[in-house]
Amino acid sequence: MGVFSEAIEVVCSPAGVPLRLLWGGRTYRLAADPVRWYERRKWWEEETRAERGHGPGLVDHEIWRVQARLNGRSALRTLDLAHQVGTGRWRLIRVHDALRESA
Repeated sequence: MGVFSEAIEVVCSPAGVPLRLLWGGRTYRLAADPVRWYERRKWWEEETRAERGHGPGLVDHEIWRVQARLNGRSALRTLDLAHQVGTGRWRLIRVHDALRESA
């Protein structure tokens, strides 16, 4: 598994659920329903103070795990994406090893 941070373009449904990704100049389509959770971020290392009422997005990151592929025959990729709700920006933060199907 690789951990890093890279900007990525994400196309979402009207409900905010990821549908497609533009990564490395290529379009990936989701192959399964994405999973969402929240992770604490070390906001105090990036911000000088936390304004009252600005907890969501400041304290927690919205994380989506998606399984995506270029086409029906390409390898399935499992990626973790961080969504900054306040700005709408997306970052690719983890690339997991490809799932292997047993024969």
